[in-house]
Amino acid sequence: MESINLIDSFQEFKDFKNIDRPTVISVLEEVFRSMLRKRFGTDENCDVIVNPDNGDLEIWRTRTVMEDGFSEDDDLEIELAEVQKIDADLEVGDDFIEQITLESFGRRAILAARQTLVSKILELEKDEIFKNYKDRVGEIVSGEVYQVWKKETLVIDDEGNELILPKTEQIPADYFKKGDTVRAVVDKVEMLNSNPKIIISRTAPAFLQRLFELEVPEIFDGLITIKKIVREPGERAKVAVESYDDRIDPVGACVGMKGSRIHGIVRELRNENIDVINFTNNISLYIQRALSPAKITSIKLDDETMRAAVYLKPDQVSLAIGRGGHNIKLAGKLTGYEIDVYRESSEEEEDVDLEEFSDEIDGWIIDEFKKIGLDTAKSVIALSAADLVKRTDLEVETIEEVLGILRSEFE
Repeated sequence: MESINLIDSFQEFKDFKNIDRPTVISVLEEVFRSMLRKRFGTDENCDVIVNPDNGDLEIWRTRTVMEDGFSEDDDLEIELAEVQKIDADLEVGDDFIEQITLESFGRRAILAARQTLVSKILELEKDEIFKNYKDRVGEIVSGEVYQVWKKETLVIDDEGNELILPKTEQIPADYFKKGDTVRAVVDKVEMLNSNPKIIISRTAPAFLQRLFELEVPEIFDGLITIKKIVREPGERAKVAVESYDDRIDPVGACVGMKGSRIHGIVRELRNENIDVINFTNNISLYIQRALSPAKITSIKLDDETMRAAVYLKPDQVSLAIGRGGHNIKLAGKLTGYEIDVYRESSEEEEDVDLEEFSDEIDGWIIDEFKKIGLDTAKSVIALSAADLVKRTDLEVETIEEVLGILRSEFE
């Protein structure tokens, strides 16, 4: 027979989609069995043989030789008179084996077979991609940025699969252009209209955890465990770690000599501040560590309402709250307690929070003082105008005006 090598006609498709050859052969065999059923009513008496080495296809059909006039099913039987025109040696009861050529199906049927094969292999490929990435949720993947849109970025992995990085899963400081290499964690895999949709994330806590596993061998080996991670992507993160070996300092191991290990992670996360905290079951101590770098004077816990009242010296309040409130917010998420901050002050030394002057002093000016740890009236008055000019980005006229407003409060 003049062989039409359908396997090789799909070679470029197979290589691109990484479908193994046995799978292609199995699908091809099923496609042609379907064609045989349509043409002959059954494929039970047919053998479809595909050569795995060169892709040649052979189809053999077997029918039983019957006496003339006694054939009841032409698909399974053939009369003696008809078969002896082809092979005179055959007798009643013998098997008549004939080869079915692809050409005999007709051009239209062959084109339909090709289309069916393409469709089935595409379906298999989609299922394979879905299963592969479903098992990789939580793993770091890397790919090349192929297209940047307003709400998402399309990333292509090493095998040509499409990964979606939504804007909501990007660090605020992320900026990508076509051709850039990007690393992210597989966050979610779902089937959408029979197509696998792979969502990757750079903001998920799992991304930070995997980066630590890559940079800190002790975590990868299981000597140090990450108990919990909380993040404000691009701003701040807190990581609670615990060591099962008393000889290993978990915080020191994660940070590395002179910050060598954590610097790479910080760069990957666009200079996100990362606080590594030693985990403890002592809640008071845990909250104290979580609010670092602020130094706490005392803590009162209410385990029923899961609230913690934290008392600090006035100069520590802004450190505990952190820029934009990120520090206290993350400390609450890390410990599971709602944290209320209170300023310690003696009766004879009453102070007033700068926010109380918001009707007289613009908010952005108050923020400038908070940036340098000054959040009360007396903490600002304690410094000279010259010192305040040096430490803030405010004009001397503005500072003198603010000092006048604050001093009038205590006169």
